Amino acid sequence: MKRLAAAGALLLAMPGALSASDLEPWRKPENAIVVDAYELNEIDWPLMLTDKRIVGFISKASDGLPESFNCKGDHDGDTVAHCKTMWRKYAVSRELYETRRLLAKAQGLLWGAYHLARPGNPVDQANHFLDYAKPQPGEMMVLDIEGIDPEQYMSLADAQVFAGHIRARTGRYPVLYTNHSTARYIAANRDKYRILSRLPLWYARYKPGIQAVFPLGNWDNYALWQFSAAANCNKRRCPYRVKGTLNDIDVNVVPVNRSELVKIWAFGDLLPEKPFDATDEIRVDEIVTASINRGAADEEPKSMPVKIAAETIAGVVAAASASVQNKDGGAISGTIASSANGEPTAAEGAVTPAAAHPGTDPVTPLNYQNY
Repeated sequence: MKRLAAAGALLLAMPGALSASDLEPWRKPENAIVVDAYELNEIDWPLMLTDKRIVGFISKASDGLPESFNCKGDHDGDTVAHCKTMWRKYAVSRELYETRRLLAKAQGLLWGAYHLARPGNPVDQANHFLDYAKPQPGEMMVLDIEGIDPEQYMSLADAQVFAGHIRARTGRYPVLYTNHSTARYIAANRDKYRILSRLPLWYARYKPGIQAVFPLGNWDNYALWQFSAAANCNKRRCPYRVKGTLNDIDVNVVPVNRSELVKIWAFGDLLPEKPFDATDEIRVDEIVTASINRGAADEEPKSMPVKIAAETIAGVVAAASASVQNKDGGAISGTIASSANGEPTAAEGAVTPAAAHPGTDPVTPLNYQNY
């Protein structure tokens, strides 16, 4: 745990690292490049690996709730044929994940995995992610929140439960991947989202600089910056071309070299919490979508109704009593507890998370024009 505690401090204290005033930091040859991909990204691995600046690979792992293997009986109104198709897709993507992991680690790349968060039970989704990704102690874990509309994405209240459950099972918190609009909303409401607002930030912004963006709530800067994606890369112009990939590959910069990145890669701790000031001004930005749509939320199974009441102490969930109705009308309940220092502890009994929506912020489509 001492190693984990030192990682966050090292990232923020490193001389010259993560300077928000830097323009196009990916042009600096000493800065590490990290590629992230989902199952439909085509990759010529031998060619990609000729780029020695690429030191890490983050793969999409799980997506929402797990698929049904049985495909019998009632599975939320889905047809048996579609159920079987989705299971085959899931099985193939999981094997692809494992294959890419073996390739990347065999070539000395740092490895990470992300969960694309959807509406639905966040504890089930957290367990799904851990079962799918099987993260090792030195691997990055990421919670991907694409927006704050709870009809399309996991609600921020549920996202806190997800992060806390990952911490309870692994001893580490995940990194938070999101766009500026969502990060701004979380930062402006960091007295309410005291876990999310302290997760290391993997920041998506498809512009050449981030002047006047940070500090943003508890975030003095980004942990990773996703600067290139299908949104701003085409055949004529691209911030950074990765050999052996198409224009839709996501590329990230970390303003430290490989040796320094190795020390902080797994992350796992919460960032220090700053005093909340209601007069804080959060810069408005037009970039609101972190990445292209990677699946339909309506394909996810519906989660069971959930009710939860929670209080917070020292910036984390202090106590949460949850109850849900099972199909027979019975109640299932559990408790999420907090230790004296405010860190969530393992739950007693079966924990069922919140499904309450914390409120919405107007969301507009991403402008896909080049910056």
